Amino acid sequence: MRERAVREVRATGRPIAHVAKDLGIHKEALRGWVRQAEADHGERDDRLTTAEHDEFKQLRKEVAELRRANEILKAASVFFAQEIDRPRTRPSR
Repeated sequence: MRERAVREVRATGRPIAHVAKDLGIHKEALRGWVRQAEADHGERDDRLTTAEHDEFKQLRKEVAELRRANEILKAASVFFAQEIDRPRTRPSR
């Protein structure tokens, strides 16, 4: 549906509002789809392409995972540093 609507706007040059009404979708939804298609085809530089957006999401996810891993490593290093600094007692015979 999305591809068909975008294709119709781009091929016919009809106003987005008219195409949206004919297809029974909200005009602002169609406007966003058209803008995204324009970005994906290199016709707009004011928004990310779909591929860039997907890459950005993946990088955000990786950053979050790395931050969690760093917090775990920091906690572990504090724990082991305390273990090393703890005085050792010899077992009694």
